[in-house]
Amino acid sequence: MQSDKRIFDDFSKFLNGVAGTVAGMGREAEAGFRERTREWVAGMDLVSREEFDAVKQMAATARAEAEELKARVAALETAAGKPKATAKPAVKAPSKAKATPRKKGA
Repeated sequence: MQSDKRIFDDFSKFLNGVAGTVAGMGREAEAGFRERTREWVAGMDLVSREEFDAVKQMAATARAEAEELKARVAALETAAGKPKATAKPAVKAPSKAKATPRKKGA
């Protein structure tokens, strides 16, 4: 009877050791996977959320300042009696005429 109890105790200790080893292997695998993922993402040259939010805020501030300056210029032009300047497009519209391919030897 005593030997049966000892076998079960030994088997229980063995299973606890196996469970601890498997859990440790799982933690190591997860840490390795996270590290490889970080290396992969770093190689993609992506921006972090904080950097994106900072640039987004800078763009919003610049847009607000531009609108404020437009209003000030319009007020100054009105006060000076000059007609309002119309904004010109920054980019030329592409030509609608299609280019014909050149013939070889011509």
